Amino acid sequence: MELILKNITAADPQTGLHEVTDIAVDGGKIAKIGSCEGISADRVIDCTGLFAVPGLFDMHVHWRDPGFTHKEDIYTGAAAAKAGGVTGVLLMPNTRPPVDSPETVEYIRQRGAETGINVYTSACITKGMAGQELCDYDELKKAGVFCITDDGRPVENAELMRQALELSVKNGMCVSSHCEDLRIINGGIINKGKVSEELGVKGMDRASEDYITAREIALAASCGAHIHICHVSTRGSVNIIRAAKKDGVRVTCETAPHYFMYTDEKLRSRDAWYRMSPPLRTEDDRQAVEEALLDGTIDAVITDHAPHTAEEKADFLKAPNGVVGLETSLAATLTHFYHTGKCTVEDIVRLMAVRPREILGLPAVKIAEGESAEMCIFDPECKWTVDPEKLHSKSKNTVFKGETFKGRVLYTVCGGKLVYEAE
Repeated sequence: MELILKNITAADPQTGLHEVTDIAVDGGKIAKIGSCEGISADRVIDCTGLFAVPGLFDMHVHWRDPGFTHKEDIYTGAAAAKAGGVTGVLLMPNTRPPVDSPETVEYIRQRGAETGINVYTSACITKGMAGQELCDYDELKKAGVFCITDDGRPVENAELMRQALELSVKNGMCVSSHCEDLRIINGGIINKGKVSEELGVKGMDRASEDYITAREIALAASCGAHIHICHVSTRGSVNIIRAAKKDGVRVTCETAPHYFMYTDEKLRSRDAWYRMSPPLRTEDDRQAVEEALLDGTIDAVITDHAPHTAEEKADFLKAPNGVVGLETSLAATLTHFYHTGKCTVEDIVRLMAVRPREILGLPAVKIAEGESAEMCIFDPECKWTVDPEKLHSKSKNTVFKGETFKGRVLYTVCGGKLVYEAE
């Protein structure tokens, strides 16, 4: 055997597995689940007290490659993913050039293949993300694309978006939408409300998110298409999505840890590291997002990992929006939900590993004999404090700087290989 994990708590809601056992890995696959006493291996790790769960999948990340590699590249982004127990990612297409051609898809595919994890890229809905003309989806699908989005901005022309959704019914692609009306935002930089007023800065009205969320759902319903709503942050959007699901609309959605943990009160520090799109909202919104995760309205937890340099983030008023999150996502979710008794490890696995792959139509990753060995191995009791300088990402702009979490990834296995081991 190549690797044996001894005395590990294996948990997988897809198979009903939850027991302390041994896991043997060989030839890229899980060769045995059960006692491995007397079996020799190249590496044996005592995993007493640790959990093994299916490798996480983050369906919303920005690795800035090509075009902005001073912020992040595919290799440093993958290093951050591995440190967070993430064995698969879906990259957003707002690079330079934008991902709207088979050539750019191939560039990303080749580099992603060298990282040791599964790297997929979405492609643009419109050419150049300009919102004027649809991309050639047949060519993009042949290149391996299965999700399209103009993430970073919505498709402003509703009829063009409807056409994209209509085509998705035929080509099987997932259509994902960043729901913010830029005309409503109109230069706002944080949530519009008490904090923005007291700071004297222009706010981002929640109507910008709620309106586009409702629009996308109406458009999808009109042609029977599946629409995926990105990074939900408002009670209004949660309510719209919940009602649409009840009515049978094919809508799924995601949110990020900062939306269920923090509010716009963080912006009182005038620190741009707490700025992202959509912005941190109010306590009422935070509670709504949490409730929606617990009742199944929100399908997935993602990071919207968006690296920016320290120089860019230094100016509160002019800084670009975005925060990194791949290395803290599981720890934040365990701390907020598992250690407060609000949900189980299996619930978190569904949100961070199972549902993202289901939404995108990717093969399931399971902890079962004969399956590909893709596992996130973590210590649920390990307490650690987030030090931005120790992150693997090229950029350090984490919203969780200085936060103490309970739960830490110690090993990541992908393709049967130990691709990450904590120091």
